[in-house]
Amino acid sequence: MTSSAYPQSGTRRPLRLAILAAATMAMGLTAGCAGSKGKKDVAYVARDVDTLYVAAKDRLDRGDSKQAAALFDEVERQHPYSPWARRAQLMSAFSYYVSRDYSKSVQSAQRFLSIHPGNKDAPYAYYLIALCYYEQISDVTRDQKITQQALTAMNELVRRYPNTDYAADARLKIDLINDHLAGKEMEIGRMYQRSGKWLAGTMRFRTVADKFQTTSHAPEALYRLVESYLSLGLPVEAQKAAAVLGANYPGSKWYERSFDLMNKYAPGTTAS
Repeated sequence: MTSSAYPQSGTRRPLRLAILAAATMAMGLTAGCAGSKGKKDVAYVARDVDTLYVAAKDRLDRGDSKQAAALFDEVERQHPYSPWARRAQLMSAFSYYVSRDYSKSVQSAQRFLSIHPGNKDAPYAYYLIALCYYEQISDVTRDQKITQQALTAMNELVRRYPNTDYAADARLKIDLINDHLAGKEMEIGRMYQRSGKWLAGTMRFRTVADKFQTTSHAPEALYRLVESYLSLGLPVEAQKAAAVLGANYPGSKWYERSFDLMNKYAPGTTAS
C-alpha cells in the first residue's frame, strides 16, 4: 500500500489545525522579528527561539519539510527549556512524516512521548507513529512485518485514548489492516494448494476463518478449507466447513462452489 491509497485529508486535518494555531501564536510572539525572514535559514547557527521557530514554520509552509524538521530539531537543541521546545518536538515529527522520512518521524514522536507522556498532544503523537507504519504497508506478496507494527500501534492508540477522534480513525484502519493480513494468509494458502501441500494450506485458511472471520476473505477461506479437506480425504471436516460457510454466507459464490464440491465428491456426508 502507498500513502496515496489512504484518505489523507481525513487523517491530517487535526494537526493542520494545530499548525495554524501554532503559527498564529508564533507570529504574535515574533512580531518584532519580521526582518529576520530575509535571512538565510542555516542550521547550527545560534538564534533566539522565536526566530528559529518561525524560520522552521516558514520552511514547512513552503513545502521544504526536511529543512523544517532540521530547524525544529534546532529549536529543542538550542533552547531545550523553552516552552517552544515541546511544540518543536512534535512539529519535527510531523515534518519528517510529511517528507516521508517515517523512521525519523517515529523517533521524534517517541522522543516526545518519553519526555512528555502526559501531554495533551500525546494522543496525536501515538497516532502519528501508527500512521508512519500504516503508510508503509506493502502488497500481500511481500513480508508483512511493517503491517504487524501498524496493527500494534493502532491498537495501542485505541487502548490508551479510546474516546478520541484519532482512535475512531484508528479503528477504521485496524479493519483494513486485518483484511490485509488475512489477504497475506490467503496468498500463502493458495500457493500451498497449487503445490499440493494441502495440510499446510489448511493451516493458513483456518487462521483466516478463526482469526480474521470479519474480513472480506473469510468466505473464500472456508471454501478453500472444503477443498483442502476433501483433498486430504476428510469429508466430515469438509462438511463442517461447508456448513459454517452456508450458515454465514448462504448467498455467496463460495458457498455455491462448496455445495457443488460436496455433492460431487462427498454426497451424503453429515457432520458429526
